Amino acid sequence: MLILNSGGTFNKRYNKINGNLEVPYDNNAISEILHSTSMEYSLAGVVYKDSLEMDFNDRKMLADIIRESNEKYFILVHGTDTMHLTAEFFDELFDDIVIVITGAMKPFEIDKVEASLNLGVAIGFTQANPLNGTYICMSGLIENYKMIEKNRSQGKFEIV
Repeated sequence: MLILNSGGTFNKRYNKINGNLEVPYDNNAISEILHSTSMEYSLAGVVYKDSLEMDFNDRKMLADIIRESNEKYFILVHGTDTMHLTAEFFDELFDDIVIVITGAMKPFEIDKVEASLNLGVAIGFTQANPLNGTYICMSGLIENYKMIEKNRSQGKFEIV
């Protein structure tokens, strides 16, 4: 399994100088969660952006890494606003692997539980040998990306 980090709220940290939440150029949040497990996972930081800033070239870069890898299972930590666009992009390219896209509505730095839960559920899901496809794992739920969406008014993801 390969875990890819593309940034998003999951990774955001408070910048004490300018007062903004920013996506840092590191994997600290994911590394801290993985450190608490007894397993070793491959982790690669690729794009460090808010998902609203992600574009075709970012998605293509992620897809190229997946295509060149020998892994069968991938977890992508991604911002929640456009994870469905990335899922649709991947679904058109890949049909012989499992891709799980996860993230968090609150930064790990602020709420360690949500981000840890979502990443843990995503990891556990891949261990169960799921059918090939592109999935979204949020709010403790995991489903094919076409069956789960962000409910912006309630601040959570739900099965549709």
